[in-house]
Formats: sequence, structure tokens, C-alpha cells
Amino acid sequence: MSRPFDMSLFLSGALTGSMATQQRHLRQALIKQAAIRQRWHRDTPWTWQHKHVCWFLVHHLRDRSEATRYYYRLTAQLIRKRSGK
Repeated sequence: MSRPFDMSLFLSGALTGSMATQQRHLRQALIKQAAIRQRWHRDTPWTWQHKHVCWFLVHHLRDRSEATRYYYRLTAQLIRKRSGK
């Protein structure tokens, strides 16, 4: 049996800024991971495609404020940078 994917370990090398910023990125990454896992059954950022991330940013966050969507886009950029895509 495989161990569950650890998003905090995945992002640990790419997180910068204050502790509050790091925690926000981690919390948002976990929310994003859970939503994509539930909808598309993809567990890790390496298995995510562009359409999965776009679905999350456009459809899953459609009722959120523009500021919230902005911060999620920053987290998405951090994940993309870390995964090498």
C-alpha cells in the first residue's frame, strides 16, 4: 500500500516569505489537491493536467472574491514551479 501524498513535503523547498504566507500556500494547496482528487481522481501535482488546474481556478472558485482567486493563482504558480511543468 502506498503512502498518501504529502503536500507540505512537496512544497517545503519552494515556500518563501513569512510563516503566515507559507501556511496560506500550504492550506490552499491542500484545498486544491482535495478538490482535484474528488473531481478528477488525481492525487499528485505530477498527474494534474492543465485542464484540472483551470477547472479549479475557474469553476471551483467562481463564487470567491477576486482577491481569493489571486492568492490561489499564486499558489498554483508555486506548485507549477515546484513540479517542473
